[in-house]
Amino acid sequence: MAKRKRQQDYHTKRMKAVQEGSNEQVLLADIRDLLQKTRDLSTIKAEAIKSSGVDSTEVEKLPDGPERFSEIEVQISTLSSVGDGLGFSSTPDHVYVVPFTLPGDVAKAKVVAHFAEDRYTMTDFISVLKPSPQRNDALVKCPYFAKCSGCQFQMLSYEDQLAHKRMVVEKAYRNFSGLPPEMLPVIGDTIGSPMQYGYRTKITPHFDGPPGCMSRKARKNPSEQECFKEVPPIGFMIKGTRKTMDIEDCPIATDAVRDGLRKERKRVGEEISKYKRGATILLRETTKRTLTRGQSPAENDLHPVSNESKTPSPIYPTTQLTDSPQNTNNNLNPPSPSYTETKTYITDQNALSTEHIGPYTFLNPAGSFFQNNNSILPTFTSYIRTHILPPPTTSSPQNNHQNKINHLIDAYSGSGLFTITLSPLFTSCLGIDIAPSSIASARKNATLNNISNATFVAADASGIFAQAGHLDADETVVVIDPPRKGCDERFLRQLLGFAPRRVVYRVDEERGD
Repeated sequence: MAKRKRQQDYHTKRMKAVQEGSNEQVLLADIRDLLQKTRDLSTIKAEAIKSSGVDSTEVEKLPDGPERFSEIEVQISTLSSVGDGLGFSSTPDHVYVVPFTLPGDVAKAKVVAHFAEDRYTMTDFISVLKPSPQRNDALVKCPYFAKCSGCQFQMLSYEDQLAHKRMVVEKAYRNFSGLPPEMLPVIGDTIGSPMQYGYRTKITPHFDGPPGCMSRKARKNPSEQECFKEVPPIGFMIKGTRKTMDIEDCPIATDAVRDGLRKERKRVGEEISKYKRGATILLRETTKRTLTRGQSPAENDLHPVSNESKTPSPIYPTTQLTDSPQNTNNNLNPPSPSYTETKTYITDQNALSTEHIGPYTFLNPAGSFFQNNNSILPTFTSYIRTHILPPPTTSSPQNNHQNKINHLIDAYSGSGLFTITLSPLFTSCLGIDIAPSSIASARKNATLNNISNATFVAADASGIFAQAGHLDADETVVVIDPPRKGCDERFLRQLLGFAPRRVVYRVDEERGD
């Protein structure tokens, strides 16, 4: 009886209230779009009622899906914005969500959760029965791919990954902007990263505690907690579960971080008896630049490096700086000195990591947020710098001077990435962040980079325009780099009320791999 009840609950499972801006909301929009394209939902229901031979008033939904944990064959039709494949099994009226698949794949999947009301089922990937023409498994460089929850697209060419990311933005405008089709903007091509592997400067593998370590009894009596009898899996979550997968190496991480992962795994194994609970391991790359000509000793000592391991990674080849914070033109490519870079890793979240973006240097606590793909940051910041101001008009050069944008507001500024790299273009810059620690880092970074026209304020971004009341909105551009959940309604209303001349919105769409 209990088993039947559990099975009934599974078949009638309804999704909890979907949070605005969540992955679930994005996924559900893609599912509904696919169902609508396949067949009109009202027609599906009418045909189901007709074939069943019962009164329509007795029918609330289509027949139940396959049994939980059963294995099914799914023909993948499209790739969702969250990175999972969407397809059909035996009928075109119910969508199956299958991770690690591509349009054109025929996949074997295990049923996990069935949402009858919304006509879809979540599954676990088992194998590919027939590969899509887009699939190239020879591209996969990680032995944990298709199990680890980290990467989704290693079997897809990088060109196709970039095209997919462009489509994600197009669908976001179409599904959530509220704009009519004729007003939707044209989305340009995605600018790729110089590195597809070996780029990630921070990872946080973890391991779980021994059985029962989080029970009420264990919390009340720490002395009675069980100790580890063996080294637990150290790594990342298995896709779709809360279980940790043992990961010995991560090829998307930089060489320094991969070196740190090997050493930290060894250390944890040797010290496992000291742990009563699970733990998260921080591995953050830090870089020290050494000028190879025209260098003064004091200049080389400017950027301290804190490295708990004390083990340097290989010295990287000599590189050329590409721009200069002292140059106030859009063409920021003056002659520059050569340097070598020594990359190491940090495990102490309070230690300072050093990042270099062209001529700019950023110091941040290793545990705080900073962009994890350093290789793309010069291109990324240069692109924003080139496009943040309106192009000059040839018809009326006088208006270009009269309507010049003089002020920058950097919402969600963090440690000052955009405020500092864009500061040469403006008379004044205001960076704001809710975290006082980030503002403290931003101020130090401004001083470190000789930026004198930037001010940083710790405040909630929803109240940012109270800090900017003295600025002329028509001479102001606002850069928005929000957390993954996006901007809240209060902030957006204030932004519309302030009505800046231009807005730059940076979207957090990191994963591809």
